[in-house]
Amino acid sequence: MAVMIGIDPHKGSHTAVAVGAAEEPLGKIRIRACPAQAEQLVAWAAGWPERTWAVEGAPGLGRLLGQQLVAAGERVLDVQPKLAARVRLLHTGNTGKSDPNDALSVAVAALRSMANREVTADDHATVLKVWAKRHRDLSRAYNQVACRLHAVLCELVPGGVPEEITAGRAEKILAQTRPAGAAGQARRELAAELLADLRHLDGQRREVKKKLAAAVKASGTTVTSVFGVGPVIAATIIGDVVTVARFPTRDHFAAYNGTAPVEVSSGEKKIYRLSLRGNRRLNHAIHMAAITQISHAHSNGRAYYQRKIAEGKTHKEALRCLKRRISDAIYARLRADARAAGLGGQPGNLSSSRAAGSHPGHRLFGQATPRPETSLRAARTPGTHVQDMVRARP
Repeated sequence: MAVMIGIDPHKGSHTAVAVGAAEEPLGKIRIRACPAQAEQLVAWAAGWPERTWAVEGAPGLGRLLGQQLVAAGERVLDVQPKLAARVRLLHTGNTGKSDPNDALSVAVAALRSMANREVTADDHATVLKVWAKRHRDLSRAYNQVACRLHAVLCELVPGGVPEEITAGRAEKILAQTRPAGAAGQARRELAAELLADLRHLDGQRREVKKKLAAAVKASGTTVTSVFGVGPVIAATIIGDVVTVARFPTRDHFAAYNGTAPVEVSSGEKKIYRLSLRGNRRLNHAIHMAAITQISHAHSNGRAYYQRKIAEGKTHKEALRCLKRRISDAIYARLRADARAAGLGGQPGNLSSSRAAGSHPGHRLFGQATPRPETSLRAARTPGTHVQDMVRARP
């Protein structure tokens, strides 16, 4: 009998509930989080040979357990927490919030939904995701320290500092500052400590960028051939997408990253509005690539943006059009990478030949990154079909 086993993972314990095809509960168990947690669950479920595991939030709190079950040869599905919450809300029976009810909702959501993603063993995409997250965390910390340093300097320098704060500029300001009194001296010492923190974080970011550049180069991806996509953006994209086979068309990919408009039509009125859905990390990565293209006069993205402005579109509207165009270009590159690997997902460590012609001294795209093309269109490679190339959108 086919059985779906829903798991509600927690830091200290995991609760599992098994249900049949008719959504009837067949059993439940609660185990403590420990090195043998996967073995305990598999032993408990041995009576159901045709079983599938559904883990709530497999990319998050349930990542370790999901990976352990996959390593044990089990089939594991990732269930989004919002799907399980909807099942619990609409359930006609006991709707109390408890771990067994949550696990039951996860199992029922996995049975009803066709969009659940199967959990796979960690691969090169996971490595990119780890270092991309580290870079984001360091960037946030850097911005926080820079803001605090700016606030302290505004109390030391009359009129404040109108320009962006950098370590070099802050050092010059502190060298020229002669505060009077104990309070002024304390502020100067605080500014010096914040300056040291800023330099430390800047050094850490540089090291992470080197690791990202090496990991992106080892992946053999051609996503960096899209103008404005460097190691950080490429790692963010590949780490979140994992496998492009999830998206049958470029429209599906655009909906996932939030660059496709959302229809809010009613009756005879056909209305499309800005999408606030989708993966916001991917959307931000594409946004940064678009800003880079607009800032370089020789890029086709800048020419495309200016054409949209000439047609009467506002800055934001033209930017959205460009972001969708970049989304299509990235999707074409991901598809080409998957075909080159002979898989439905992203290629692993294939070869270093694709990184030939790298430019270590490029200040925008980092080390070991192929030089970006001036065209949004992905370069033709053997086996690339016309329908997979980027088409301009009105």
